[in-house]
Amino acid sequence: METIRKFFDTISPMNDSDWAFFSSKLQKVNLSKNACLLKKGDADGYLSFISKGLVRLYIPREENDLTFGFVFENEFVTAYDSFLTQTPSDYQIETLAETILWRIAFTDLQDVYKKTEKGNLIGRKMAENMYLIKSKRELSLLSKTAEERYLSLFQERPKLIKQIPLKYIASYVGVTPQALSRIT
Repeated sequence: METIRKFFDTISPMNDSDWAFFSSKLQKVNLSKNACLLKKGDADGYLSFISKGLVRLYIPREENDLTFGFVFENEFVTAYDSFLTQTPSDYQIETLAETILWRIAFTDLQDVYKKTEKGNLIGRKMAENMYLIKSKRELSLLSKTAEERYLSLFQERPKLIKQIPLKYIASYVGVTPQALSRIT
């Protein structure tokens, strides 16, 4: 839990009483590898901080799921559109390794926003960060080749190749695993 506080401190430090209120709302969840964090069709009721492990976001299909995101240790994960609107998700989230999450329910997060000094600021900064990640991904898909997307991915996250199966990386950059093997 201290990892989350340190993370928040890099954005805007919380005073002890605000931290106590926020941390009292957190639930620890231990998940095995390949556990489903969110199923397509379910509303995402939680914002989760990954203290250990990693997850992927994907659209399930009969053949070849479409992976569109990876989230790593010390980052937040949610189906953000579903979380904000409390409506069913069009995609799924699963763990790719043994994972430990600290999560907060939607209604509890709304309380944190209302009752703490820094909750809204931290929430806004996190939303801005998620938007920037999404925007960068969209621009990459529209303006870069699959090879350029692959190379960018590993410049930004060099540990990726050791942690994520190549079939998911191929899906993420928009090629088949066979085409990815020609790129690498």
